[in-house]
Amino acid sequence: METLTPDTLQAPSNQNETSSLRGQLLIAMPGLLDPSFVHAVVYICQHSSEGAMGITINRPLGLVLSQVFEQLDLDYSPPNGTQTLLCGGPVEEQQGFVLHSTTHKKWQATVAISDDIFLTTSKDIISDLASNQGPEAVLIALGYAGWSSGQLEQELLENAWLTVPTDAELLSKLLFETPLDQRADLAATSIGINLSQLSSSAGHA
Repeated sequence: METLTPDTLQAPSNQNETSSLRGQLLIAMPGLLDPSFVHAVVYICQHSSEGAMGITINRPLGLVLSQVFEQLDLDYSPPNGTQTLLCGGPVEEQQGFVLHSTTHKKWQATVAISDDIFLTTSKDIISDLASNQGPEAVLIALGYAGWSSGQLEQELLENAWLTVPTDAELLSKLLFETPLDQRADLAATSIGINLSQLSSSAGHA
C-alpha cells in the first residue's frame, strides 16, 4: 500500500482512538540509523490502519521564511520572515507544511489535528504570513514523514521510536517556543526519560 499522504488527512474521530498516535510525538531512538531521522522528533498528524504521516519538528533546513516570500514574489516587512524553516521529512521535500495555533481564518487546505493545532498546506497561508495576517504561532516545514500500512507499528515493535503523549500546553511549547536543539530533550523529559542514558537496545514508552 502506498504511503499515507497529506491529501488523505481527516479531522480527528473517535474510531481507533486508543491505538492511534495522532497528536503525539515520536523521538528517534539511538538504534534508528536512517539518516533522515537521526535525533528526530516527529509530530504525528495522522495515524490509522492505512498508515501514518507526521512532521519532524527539530531539524533546521538552513533557510528562513523570507526566502520563501521572495521566491513567491510576496512583499513583506523585516524582521518578518526570520523564522527558520524545518525539514519535515524525506517525502515531498518541495511541499510546504504549516503547523499553527487556533485561528478563525479559513485557508484552502487546512485540517484540525487537535482542538489547538492545525495543519495547512495551501500557499494562501504563506501570503497571509507575509502580510502579518497569519496565525500567531507557526511552524513551517518542507516535506513530511510517511509510513505505509503497518510500517510504523513494526518500527515501534523494533524499538525504533519513543512515543510521547502530549497535552495542549506541552505541545504548544514544543512546536512554537522551544529552541530546536532542546525539543528532543524536553519531549523525553516530559515522560521521565533522559535521552543521554538511552542505548540502542532501550525500549519504548
